[in-house]
Amino acid sequence: MNVPATKPASAWLGEFVLLSSLWGASFLFMRLGAAEFGALPTAGLRVALATVFLWPILVHQGQWPALRAHWKAILLAGLINSAIPFALFAWAVLHITTGLTSILNATVPLFGALVAWVWLGDRINRLRWLGLALGFIGVALLAWRAPGGAGFKSDSALWAMAACLLAAACYAVAASYARRYLTGIPPLATATGSQLGAALGLALPTLWLWPATTPGLRAWGAIVAIAVLCTGIAYILYFRLIANAGPSRALAVTFLAPVFAVFYGAVFLGETITPWMLGCGLVIVCGTMLSTGLIRTRAVAKPVLERP
Repeated sequence: MNVPATKPASAWLGEFVLLSSLWGASFLFMRLGAAEFGALPTAGLRVALATVFLWPILVHQGQWPALRAHWKAILLAGLINSAIPFALFAWAVLHITTGLTSILNATVPLFGALVAWVWLGDRINRLRWLGLALGFIGVALLAWRAPGGAGFKSDSALWAMAACLLAAACYAVAASYARRYLTGIPPLATATGSQLGAALGLALPTLWLWPATTPGLRAWGAIVAIAVLCTGIAYILYFRLIANAGPSRALAVTFLAPVFAVFYGAVFLGETITPWMLGCGLVIVCGTMLSTGLIRTRAVAKPVLERP
C-alpha cells in the first residue's frame, strides 16, 4: 500500500522544536493573562484574536468555500476542541503550577485512545492497555502526593487537576469527532472555523465576566502572544508537521511541550520543579507512548522500510 512519503528530519526538526516551545509557552501566557483577565475572558480573547489572525490566511488560500460548506460541524468542533478546554486550563493555572498543568495535558493521547476505542472501535492490544494503565497511574500519583510535592498552589488544586483532565478528555473527544465528521476538509478551514466557533461560544461569558479593573500591558501582551503564537501560528506549524513528518511524529510534540512549560514556569514565574512532578511526568509520558503505539511503531518500522 502506498503511503505519503515524509521528508528527512533536517526538513522538519526545527519546526518540531519550535511548535513544542510555543505550546509549552501557552501555559505561561495563560497564567499571565488569567491573573488579570480571569479564566473565561482569557480563553475568549485567545480564540477571538486567533480567529482574526487566521481569517485573512483562510481567505487568501481560497478555503472559505470549504468552511462555508461544513460550518455546522466545524463550529461545533470549536466548542469541544477550544472553548471548553481553553477555559478549563486558564482556570487551572491559577491554582496549580504551569508545569504541572502541562504534564496533565500530556494525557491527551491516553484519553484519545480510550475515546477512539469506545466511539470508533479502534483496537487496543495488551501493550496499549498497559500503557493506558501506566499513564493513569502516573496521574493518580500526582493527585495523591502532598500539595507541597506536586506543584499545588491553592486549596482548589485537586479541582484544578480535575479541570485539566476534563480538558484533555475534551481534546480526545474532539479528535475522534474530527475523524468521524471532518475528514477531507482542508485543515486551515477546520482550524479557522473551530476558533470562530469557540469565539462565538465564549463571547457572552467573556463580556459578562470582563474584569472591572483594566488589565495591564503585560496581561494584554500575554493574550496576544497566546492567540497569535500559541494558537494561530502553532496551528499552521502543526499541520505542516503532519504533512512533512507524519502524524506519529507530530503527536510526539505532546511529549516535548511539558519540558518547555516546566522550564518557562521555573524561569519566569519562579515555580518549583519537584522530583515527584518529574517522576510522575515520566510515568505519564511512557504510558502515553505505549498507549498510542509509538513504541511499537518504532520497533516495527525498520523491517518494513528495508523490504525491497
